[in-house]
Amino acid sequence: MSNHAVEISGPSWDLSEAYHSVDDEQLTLDFAEMNRLFDRAEKLNSKLQHDEAVATAQALTRLRENAGQLLSNIGTYAHCLLSVDSGNEQAQTLSGELKSYRKRYGDVFEPLSQFLDDADDAAITAYLDDEDVAPNEFLVRHSRQRAFESLSLTEERLVNGLAQDGIHAWGKLYDQLASSIVCHVTIGNQQRTMGIAEANALMAKPEDHQREAAWRAINSAWEGHEEAASAGINAIAGWRLEMCKQRSHTKEVHFLDAPAHMNRMSKQTLETLFAVAEEAKPLAQRAALLQARCCGKPGFGPWDLRAPAPLLGGVEHTSGVGFDEAIDLIAQAYGHVDGSMGDFVYMMADKEWIEGTRGPRKSPGAYCTGFAKSRTPRVYMTYSGSQSDIITLAHELGHAYHAWVMRDMPESQKSYGMSLAETASTFGETLVRDTLLAQAEEPQPRLNMMWEEIGALTAFLLNIPTRFDFERKLYERRITRPLRPHELKDLMSEAWRTWYGDALAEPDPMFWASKLHFYISELSFYNFPYLFGYLFSLSVYARRDLADGDFFERYVALLRDTGRMTAEDLAARHLNADLTKKTFWRETINSLEARVDAFEDLLIEVGL
Repeated sequence: MSNHAVEISGPSWDLSEAYHSVDDEQLTLDFAEMNRLFDRAEKLNSKLQHDEAVATAQALTRLRENAGQLLSNIGTYAHCLLSVDSGNEQAQTLSGELKSYRKRYGDVFEPLSQFLDDADDAAITAYLDDEDVAPNEFLVRHSRQRAFESLSLTEERLVNGLAQDGIHAWGKLYDQLASSIVCHVTIGNQQRTMGIAEANALMAKPEDHQREAAWRAINSAWEGHEEAASAGINAIAGWRLEMCKQRSHTKEVHFLDAPAHMNRMSKQTLETLFAVAEEAKPLAQRAALLQARCCGKPGFGPWDLRAPAPLLGGVEHTSGVGFDEAIDLIAQAYGHVDGSMGDFVYMMADKEWIEGTRGPRKSPGAYCTGFAKSRTPRVYMTYSGSQSDIITLAHELGHAYHAWVMRDMPESQKSYGMSLAETASTFGETLVRDTLLAQAEEPQPRLNMMWEEIGALTAFLLNIPTRFDFERKLYERRITRPLRPHELKDLMSEAWRTWYGDALAEPDPMFWASKLHFYISELSFYNFPYLFGYLFSLSVYARRDLADGDFFERYVALLRDTGRMTAEDLAARHLNADLTKKTFWRETINSLEARVDAFEDLLIEVGL
């Protein structure tokens, strides 16, 4: 591990493959091409009601894919610019301009969506009998399962139009708020003013007082905006609940129906997953208590959830791991599965497809995105050299690898539910942790890696259920009325206590405001897929040693099928498993007990 006198940061990314700037002529050309595609589609829509409906639907599908690619490309570019600098006025203007294009896209292609949902089976079979359209089969048949929720064409267009300045406007407002809020953090003897993303990075510092100072500063900043955050989360939940009500014209639509369907999984699988998580709570709480004991505390503070492993006696602080060194570590770990995976990590760094700089106007969090035209991924985060940052980088590079192995596939088969999206990312995390643990000979490096491993266990088996529990109860209560900020704090605190028990010294009452995931307007319940992905990926990971030398090929085959199968079908084909039964999930959770035991043995060994 390297020592550096200066603050560690990651590189800035290169977006020029998409567009050189907001003034790039290619942007103007892409907007013009989108308009041309929309115009052609509008002329074709009237033919969906006549004898040539099937051929028209096939032509519209081609137009939709081409227009969708352009819309996605420009949207990704605007989002990438604003993530790095929320005050970029040109990017804000570009993002605003896209609103009308998203609305028109929804309006123009809604008749096609309704035709595909409502047409009889014979028409759908004829529609799919086309070389360009055939790859859409899974998406079409999956969508038809919820056709009973559809509103009239006029109503669907009205919903799409209102959503741009309705639910999506609330999501954008939150993003702007989170990027512009400043907090005042005491560092040493000085108080520094910084953005939320920068303060969040301090939550991974080794100094307990520094983490707590950052956490309290972040919470204090959000409390100053709690009315705005409360209005946002209530509006987003209220919008979705009203849509459930409006779509319940044939049979009742529950607020969990859409996220389960979007994640290509059944509600039965979702219920089974959390029933097993409830069973695993004692093991996960034991792991969290061991972490607290390792820090000399009876219970963790909320500021400790991303803390690095404590230093053992005689070990000096390091300033962290440089970005290039982190890339080497991850590439080595990925390469243990196949050399091409390690090469991919280096390619991402060499091509400058990773954003890791620190900045006052950066958005908090980390994500992987991609440009549809070039079919190339990008990774976004704020890198400051902590062990947590290395694991986050490994996680996001897993997402990028998933996209990379699917880059030659039809567009309609490249989108997958978030539950399956977490397969490659969590697999990547586990690879890095286990690789570093295998290399560690001295107690401190072993503790560092086991700490990360146990931290992942508690994050997925306690933190994620805490979020799900809060959001589910928020929706249940929001049916009656909006919740006031103090009620949201109470509901959040209750969820923390329910899942962490005595392992957490105090709850994090403002987490409902500070967690971006609750405000993503395009997706609800952006939480349970992480638990699914963690356990599912560990099950895949465990099969590495059981494979007859062909694990890599089978792993890539599984990833490539994620966009054309339900989670249940994917597990049945590639793992010979039934996700609706507790047995599959219990096997993985039971295997985690040995890791908790090993962590406790290490603590005894080093006298903690």
